[in-house]
Amino acid sequence: MEVRPFGLWPSALAPDDLAAATRLSDLAWDADGRTLVWLEGRGPQGVLVCQGPNAAPRDLNAALSVRAKVGYGGGDFAVQRGHAYFAEQSGRLYRQALASGPAKPITPAFGYAAAPTPSPAGRHLVYVHHYENSDCLAIVDAAGSGWPQRLVAGADFYMQPAWHPSGDRLAWIEWDHPQMPWDGTRLMLGQVVRRRRGLPQLRRSELIAGDFDTAVAQPVFSPDGRSLLYTSDQRGYSQLWCRDLASGATRCLSEAPYDVAGPAWVQGRRAFSLAADSRTLYFVRSENSQRTAYRLDLHSGALDPIPALASYTHVEQIIAAPRGKGLACIASASAVPARVVAGTAEQMPVKARATTELLTADDLSTPQPVSWQAEDATRIFGLYYPPASSRFCGRGRPPLIVAVHGGPTGQIETSFEGSHQYFATRGWAVLDVDYRGSTGHGRSYMTALRTQWGLLDAADAIGGTQHLVDNGLADPERLVITGGSAGGYTVLRALTTRPGFFRAGICLYGVANLFTLAADTHKFESRYLDSMIGPLPEAAAVYRERSPVYAADQLRDPLALFQGTDDQVVPPAQAEEIVASLRRRNIPHVYHLYEGEGHGWRKPETVRAFYQACEAFLRQHVLFA
Repeated sequence: MEVRPFGLWPSALAPDDLAAATRLSDLAWDADGRTLVWLEGRGPQGVLVCQGPNAAPRDLNAALSVRAKVGYGGGDFAVQRGHAYFAEQSGRLYRQALASGPAKPITPAFGYAAAPTPSPAGRHLVYVHHYENSDCLAIVDAAGSGWPQRLVAGADFYMQPAWHPSGDRLAWIEWDHPQMPWDGTRLMLGQVVRRRRGLPQLRRSELIAGDFDTAVAQPVFSPDGRSLLYTSDQRGYSQLWCRDLASGATRCLSEAPYDVAGPAWVQGRRAFSLAADSRTLYFVRSENSQRTAYRLDLHSGALDPIPALASYTHVEQIIAAPRGKGLACIASASAVPARVVAGTAEQMPVKARATTELLTADDLSTPQPVSWQAEDATRIFGLYYPPASSRFCGRGRPPLIVAVHGGPTGQIETSFEGSHQYFATRGWAVLDVDYRGSTGHGRSYMTALRTQWGLLDAADAIGGTQHLVDNGLADPERLVITGGSAGGYTVLRALTTRPGFFRAGICLYGVANLFTLAADTHKFESRYLDSMIGPLPEAAAVYRERSPVYAADQLRDPLALFQGTDDQVVPPAQAEEIVASLRRRNIPHVYHLYEGEGHGWRKPETVRAFYQACEAFLRQHVLFA
């Protein structure tokens, strides 16, 4: 192999490759159990793709863009009886025949809709509606022939409505401020009353599971109508539960200490699905940073990995067909970009790919689980991506990029991480940190960050970096910390509390001013800081102490900041306060403001420019410094 300096290796993974990648986010079966529809994100456009039996895939929409925008999005579409129902980015719901014809709007143009849920007979549609900071569950005629009405109101937030197969009951998730959906939610069950004229109404409802300190999610009725399944973390892990609708008895279906459901940052997350026989349950759970797929026989209790998915380390949005034995999901691995796969549990051919998949595993980095101890002896988790190339090697220790995920209740995963592979294939090492507060390790690990945000996350990122340095896996003179959103906040906290430890930082739409975040962010997170920092005004001193903008004069390491003009979560003013301090004190920095982008990049030209700017910044301030 040819020896070249770390960080300067030629790589086959170019910025254009990442810019051209398709986002695969969800999929659904039609009632026939043979027609599959999935959602592809192509730049800023959301496109539904349909594939029927013995047919080639085809796009269902062109001019309209499929994208729900309640909170962080998700819950974009559903399929029932030959029609797709989707949320268009303007906020309206549309109905699109799978066979042919144009899409037709079925809700008026006000507010934003998400999680369209057709009734079993296909006559009505329940959905989550958001308008002027008020949320509800609404119902509309599926053909769009009448005006929608509120069905359920009174809670601050709603998620995941689900119809009983008979159409006479509805389950849903709701919660109130200041809780987030991973803190505490309520699973409700209501009686739906049909009327001779007009839309159905809800007669009464009851609390089935969940409370202020128990997070429940994803209610699903069994196809035979006898049971209601859901996830609950009442025993410390997000596990599968089943309620017998006749007797009211509940039982835990997954006793093992693993998380099934992830944090509900978006509508439409799905961690399990029941087969048409009401006996076979397919689900995924977090194990050592992997999302592994299993098949559970509810009668015998037999639990087995799903054979067709054994080669994948990250499985999401798994869904069983409403008829037959069909099964579909989005699957990937560290060296396999996301794919839509569908078939049976024994064989699932690829239906769509996020990228061209031209790189071989030899040219990509295989992440290795690592862990270290915090000062209080808590075990902290991470994934280490060593530099990878089939043609080049380096001498000495590699430079290290420490990646801090957002949330802060996100989690690292062994899916294909294009950003990590981009730098690893150029000779960088990458550490992905699951700091305290991350999900996937049980409820107590997640809640450890309450009132400690800005302290434990920064300490764990620094601790993981030091662990790699102490074990000879990283060059102590070439350490970089990077993160977006909450991860960007951790970047700024690490650089202001430990200046000089990292050679440089990269901050994407990071939080700089906690007061501003509490006042200006969107409804979904407007009370998040009550638990992560403390309620205002009582905790005002803590807000000031942990806001990087008030410690900006401590920044002395080169810093690259990236921001979207249309970011409603962390507006550009946050980054610009930091930039003003850096500029005033002549600290090396770059600031890139991308027109038309929000809280993350969707435009191919932005993705391309971002990686080019990052690489130029790192060469100047780390590799050649």
